[in-house]
Amino acid sequence: MAQPLVKKDDDRDDEAEYSPFLGIEKGAVLQEARVFNDPQLDSRRCSQVITKLLYLLNQGETFTKVEATEVFFSVTKLFQSRDIGLRRMVYLIIKELSPSADEVIIVTSSLMKDMNSKTDMYRANAIRVLCRITDGTLLTQIERYLKQAIVDKNPVVASAALVSGIHLLQTNPEIVKRWSNEVQEAVQSRAALVQFHALALLHQIRQNDRLAVSKLVTSLTRGTVRSPLAQCLLIRYTSQVIRESAGNAQMGDRPFYDYLEGCLRHKAEMVIFEAARAITELHGVTTRELTPAITVLQLFLSSSKPVLRFAAVRTLNKVAMTHPMAVTNCNIDMESLISDQNRSIATLAITTLLKTGNESSVDRLMKQITNFMSDIADEFKIVVVEAIRSLCLKFPLKYRALMNFLSNILREEGGFEYKKAIVDSIVILIRDIPDAKESGLLHLCEFIEDCEFTYLSTQILHFLGIEGPKTSDPSKYIRYIYNRVHLENATVRASAVSTLAKFGALVDSLKPRVFILLRRCLFDSDDEVRDRATLYLNTLGGDGSVVETDSDVKDFLFGSLDVPLVNLETSLKNYEASEEPFDLNSVPKEIKSQPLAEKKAQSKKPAGLGAPPSAPVSTVDAYEKLLSSIPEFSNFGKLFKSSAPVELTEPETEYAVNVVKHIFDSHVVFQYNCTNTIPEQLLENVIVAVDASEAEEFSEVASKPLPSLPYDTPGQTFLAFERPEGVPAVGKFSNTLRFIVKEVDPTTGEAEEDGVEDEYQLEDLEVVPADYILKVPVFNFRNAWESMGPDFERIDEYGLGQRDSLTEAVNTVINLLGLQPCEGTEVLASNSRSHTCLLSGVYIGNVKVLVRLSFGIDSSREVAMKLAVRSEDEGVSDAIHEIVGSG
Repeated sequence: MAQPLVKKDDDRDDEAEYSPFLGIEKGAVLQEARVFNDPQLDSRRCSQVITKLLYLLNQGETFTKVEATEVFFSVTKLFQSRDIGLRRMVYLIIKELSPSADEVIIVTSSLMKDMNSKTDMYRANAIRVLCRITDGTLLTQIERYLKQAIVDKNPVVASAALVSGIHLLQTNPEIVKRWSNEVQEAVQSRAALVQFHALALLHQIRQNDRLAVSKLVTSLTRGTVRSPLAQCLLIRYTSQVIRESAGNAQMGDRPFYDYLEGCLRHKAEMVIFEAARAITELHGVTTRELTPAITVLQLFLSSSKPVLRFAAVRTLNKVAMTHPMAVTNCNIDMESLISDQNRSIATLAITTLLKTGNESSVDRLMKQITNFMSDIADEFKIVVVEAIRSLCLKFPLKYRALMNFLSNILREEGGFEYKKAIVDSIVILIRDIPDAKESGLLHLCEFIEDCEFTYLSTQILHFLGIEGPKTSDPSKYIRYIYNRVHLENATVRASAVSTLAKFGALVDSLKPRVFILLRRCLFDSDDEVRDRATLYLNTLGGDGSVVETDSDVKDFLFGSLDVPLVNLETSLKNYEASEEPFDLNSVPKEIKSQPLAEKKAQSKKPAGLGAPPSAPVSTVDAYEKLLSSIPEFSNFGKLFKSSAPVELTEPETEYAVNVVKHIFDSHVVFQYNCTNTIPEQLLENVIVAVDASEAEEFSEVASKPLPSLPYDTPGQTFLAFERPEGVPAVGKFSNTLRFIVKEVDPTTGEAEEDGVEDEYQLEDLEVVPADYILKVPVFNFRNAWESMGPDFERIDEYGLGQRDSLTEAVNTVINLLGLQPCEGTEVLASNSRSHTCLLSGVYIGNVKVLVRLSFGIDSSREVAMKLAVRSEDEGVSDAIHEIVGSG
């Protein structure tokens, strides 16, 4: 059977189609272009040469100015020919050559003559070319002809003028906007394309006027649009108006819904689908509103046209994310699509079924998917795997069937992304479904026996080291781990050594056996593996006796590093060897690591400390060095946190001022970064006068004025306040910039001796609770949460009122608390109805804080939130709840 197939392929290669453009060169084609100058024009040959020129231009070939000009002038002679085919080619080449303004004049008269020709084909193409190559000056001369063309009886001419208007709107909007009356008339045309293009142009003319768009939609939804294409456009514009008037939807009065529902009974399939999709995408759509759209899409599922089946199942797949119950009536039709020849349709059908299926249908679906998986590409398989993961979390009792399915496809052939998606799914199921832990870990162990991807092997070993010791029989995993030390590359071997050490630290009965294995690793060929084995042997005790591992060792092996690695590296480089050991607590916990350049409005020069330091210095380090050099602030102790600059002036004002809030244990220092943007002025004795009447717990203790502030040279003035130690005091501060202004001679640059006292009002500044919390990431939140323990845990529930979306509610709480989002949980899926967000940080006084936020939003957009806080201090846990309660 194989022979005929090979022969057929060979025959196909021999009979490969010959390209007429194969091997053509620009020089040869330019020589051929001389045919345009012949007294007796050969229309066919001229068309072939123009075709070659167009091919070269579209392949990216560049013509020099001289070459393009020669070709252009030669082409203009072809207007003598009356051959319609050649004339159309002439129009195309003129558009592609994009002649310059002085060359356009040569061809303008010919094109304007064609615009008024009796041949409609000439008129339409001449309009397109003229609008493409002319500038605004010439456009005003031909505007009258274009207006007439828009309402021309011939639809080809009218469409050409309307499409040209759409393009011209980008470059000459004022001229096109004068055509509104003609375009409005064209919208009533009986020609489908004319009505479509007229509606598109009319909407673009009015798009910045919300009321005008609303009136346009209102007038057209009464049944004057006949073209299916225009009807689809109108549905989209209607959806836009509905979105912009979403405020009325809360009262149950959704405008234009009846029009969208009426479009579901249109005779054109494209209009029906557009209306159904628009209804499903309505903000806060109800099940009652969805029902007619779902019914129509269900009919499309059994259509003979693949494009309709794909469109319907894709739309239903999106609906299933937010309203799975509304789609369940389509499940029987979608099951028949699993065997569809189009794999995209089949994949969407399966993932939709996995989202909408009930617990009893899981086993049947798994059987169907098993046969299907071998026929699709990896990108589709990943989508199916993610859908199965969601289904398992939805029905945890079905974890056995789903876990077995994942383990089976894990052993099959596949690329890295596909395997990673499966491993990630199994890991999530192990974490979220306790009963699935033992079987899931064994499946992962079997996978790393012949895993070809180093990244996945190290990730699984790391996860095994965390979860394996907590199982009922940890010893059964040791064999799989130690096999990696013998059979894998150095990276995986090093990871296996670390995993062995974790088993030895947490399972005291396994410690002697783990010590034997670690000692064998001391003779490994790789230095990283040997170093790790030596480190863990010394850390765990050395003799391998069955004793309980010290808590400090467990913290070392399992605790998360709560300082950024870049900051740790910088601190270690700066550490000078002495009798004092290196203190990890001295490493700055601020996330950013960058040169300090104070933010300055509209300035080109580095601000703050002058030129940026030559080596990267963390922001906190640079600020601390600056503040400790000022005698008035040197006894304030260690700097806890410095805020991002807060602007106190509008852009483009006479003086640019922003402020950085520096938080100490019992003090707050305001650093005002000032810039003088007036060249004719010199400011002296610059100080910010602060009214702290709305910040009762703060008392001013020190200030440092700025002696001189020349033009465009940034400078700083400081103000320090004392506050009660350990209390996160908040308040509002009114700021006024005071200074002596001196006029500067622009020719000599020297300032006058006498100055005038003046002041400039700045924006108010607030100290908020988030200023006392430092963003510090945790790289394994679950471990950090469990190791923190529930001793000082505080849990409460809050109502956040009506919100536009769940994303807005999540961002508001994150900004209020000033904590660092962990593991990407600040990102929400579109249309999410619930979400969990993990936050971490350090409260003033170096108290670690972990927060778990659970959000939910109902159909009326009311948001509820459950807040769980764990910290090292009971008072801090209560303080976090107080911030949310008062915020």
